[in-house]
Amino acid sequence: MNFIKVKTYEELSKIAADIIGEVIVNKPDCVLGLATGSSPVGTYKKLAEKCAKGELDFSKVRTVNLDEYLGLSPENDQSYRYFMNDNLFDHVNIDKANTHVPGGTGDPDEECKKYDAIIESMGGIDLQLLGIGRNGHIGFNEPAETFSEGTHVVELTESTIEANSCFFASKDEVPTKAITMGIGSIMNAKKVLLVANGPYKKDIIEAAVKGEITPMVPASILQKHPDVTVIYSEE
Repeated sequence: MNFIKVKTYEELSKIAADIIGEVIVNKPDCVLGLATGSSPVGTYKKLAEKCAKGELDFSKVRTVNLDEYLGLSPENDQSYRYFMNDNLFDHVNIDKANTHVPGGTGDPDEECKKYDAIIESMGGIDLQLLGIGRNGHIGFNEPAETFSEGTHVVELTESTIEANSCFFASKDEVPTKAITMGIGSIMNAKKVLLVANGPYKKDIIEAAVKGEITPMVPASILQKHPDVTVIYSEE
């Protein structure tokens, strides 16, 4: 693992965008695995700025997002499709037909199979961007008895629902289930970029990168990946 410690969230976002930008420049039709949540917002803003300056061309880039709430349509302003459009896709020259987010409203089993087929058809993921949950989840892969392989439906833990409630009018509005890319797909990515910001991530980052490799701390599996960069704030 390669570790980059930064002083500010601004610096974290800039470095993350530079790493992703390098992948795009070297392979214009690359496949990016993208994440939602608060941590990557600044990175997406920096990528949009690079595109606006003519430094990056997204016209051939393809993307697959990690997850989506079950039951939310793409038009719902709390859906992750909406999030991606609002934070990145609407601000760069990407063909939205080349952007993929798991379907939250179709038959869950069929959506899982379809999503794995999409990833396979693209030849896998060149770079997977990750945040990390307070309980160590990556995507919506929650602590479990085993590491999941493919896309699947998960019951969200109380800590995840609590953490995500800040994005909703109330905790009761947070969906209790989600569809998520599996650990296997994440681990098959050629490169992984994990960003972590804020003092409340300190303990779980330490557990993930230094502790036992266990599905009870899903991010700990990244210790086995050959090319992982972790960017974390000084706090």
